Amino acid sequence: MTVQYRDLPFKEAIAFFRNKVNLPSGRWTDVWKASHDSAFMVAGAAKADLLNDLRAAVDEAISQGTTLETFRGRFDETVEKTGWEYRGGRGWRTRVIYETNLRTAYAAGRHAQLTDPDLLRVRPFWRYLHGGSRDPRPEHLAWDGMVLRADDPWWNEHYPPNGWGCSCKVVAVSQADLKRLGKDQPDQAPAVSRRPWQDTTGARQEDVPVGVDPGWNYAPGRSVAERTRRTVERKRSVLPGILADAMMAEIAAALLRRPGDLE
Repeated sequence: MTVQYRDLPFKEAIAFFRNKVNLPSGRWTDVWKASHDSAFMVAGAAKADLLNDLRAAVDEAISQGTTLETFRGRFDETVEKTGWEYRGGRGWRTRVIYETNLRTAYAAGRHAQLTDPDLLRVRPFWRYLHGGSRDPRPEHLAWDGMVLRADDPWWNEHYPPNGWGCSCKVVAVSQADLKRLGKDQPDQAPAVSRRPWQDTTGARQEDVPVGVDPGWNYAPGRSVAERTRRTVERKRSVLPGILADAMMAEIAAALLRRPGDLE
């Protein structure tokens, strides 16, 4: 299933992506789990100009909603210009870069919205929704419709996407919504079974939750959101109301600027 977010711009997703720093890498395991919140990487892309061009193409897709085919055109231009000899077929490689970055940015943006204290006060539960894949993982189907408290530890490793190509999502649920779903209380989190995994080089070894692909057992945006919220709230709490509001407006504006606008 091709991922396209035509309703962008999604300011939280854009801000999440633009706050990353470029990180040269050799293998996809070089940047692991929540480290992706702070680093933009493409496996095998080690040169600055290559990363800059790929990042610009991904930024355009996230901020303007450009299609996979448009991204592929930008990708081809970059490969021709830089002489990058990437691994894997063009179709597969471009889809992975495009969909992985869009889906994680979208998930991080949703996480920022869902964890807003004002929203959590009225919608303290999260509902897992299967993305409708034509080749679904059985675990993701089993989790479809499940409602847990937003602070349930289960989400720390199962907040979607939960693997390559996963299009599952989370929506906020109120107490009234819970009743309408025929539930008197949130569900009990499933028991977590784990399987041993290591990459082909042996550099990464981990017991991965069943139903989650290796490296995907984290909540995109969670580490950044928590760190940012603590810092901002600490600064905001010591300012008068007018200055606090002005600070928040300036932060929002700065996060939405294109990288080139800051030069």
